[in-house]
Amino acid sequence: QEGLKQCLSEFQQQLAWVERLDVTSGQVADPVSQSASNKDAVDPENDFQREMSFYRQAQAAVLEALPKLRKLQVPTRRPDDYFAEMAKSDQQMQKIRQKLKSKQEAMERSEKAKQLRAMRKYGKKVQTEILQRRQKEKKNMLNAVKKYQKGLSDKLDFLDEEQTSSQGNKKGSASQRIKKGPNAKRRYKNQKFGFGGKKKGSKWNTKESFNDVSSFRAKVAHNKGPGKAGKGGKKALNKRPGKRARQKMKSRAR
Repeated sequence: QEGLKQCLSEFQQQLAWVERLDVTSGQVADPVSQSASNKDAVDPENDFQREMSFYRQAQAAVLEALPKLRKLQVPTRRPDDYFAEMAKSDQQMQKIRQKLKSKQEAMERSEKAKQLRAMRKYGKKVQTEILQRRQKEKKNMLNAVKKYQKGLSDKLDFLDEEQTSSQGNKKGSASQRIKKGPNAKRRYKNQKFGFGGKKKGSKWNTKESFNDVSSFRAKVAHNKGPGKAGKGGKKALNKRPGKRARQKMKSRAR
């Protein structure tokens, strides 16, 4: 114990208070309860209470030290032309600024990537819906064609629906095609092969064609045209004999 007192006397300096500026005091009165809080009431494990006790103790020290400084005529306010160097250098602040900027840019890139993923997901969803709708329309059209082929239906409305749906998918006046006549290749095939449809029985007579005799020519019908006069004509000379006559000719030759 005597050794501790000796050490204390060695580093203890009897200086004026203005040179030391040490203040020892308790906590300031709580503005809510208007009384100083008990030291035992502060929970050291509670960060908020512990920091508030330090804050109120510093307030009490300031309230005790300011009158002493004013009495000793020591200025306590910073003059208007006071210049103080920053605690951190400009290089350190520049590094911090660059770090904050890079962090902000990374957040912006992440947000843009998130938006792009959402847009791609939405576009994929729309594309899937379009493909499903097209498959459904194709299936309905094939079923309608099968029914028409089997004779269960005599309507061809599905062809008109397909044409209107295909035209509806093309948006914009520039993309819409103006309906024109067939091209040269189609016209040639129509002339060569016909226009499709029913061919069997297309040359059958009707009541009107049966009664119409305006195109009848007697001379042509009875083989009396020019160069076809009776048995002396060219056709009569080249006429093939009948079967019975040919058999008689064969029997004579034997």
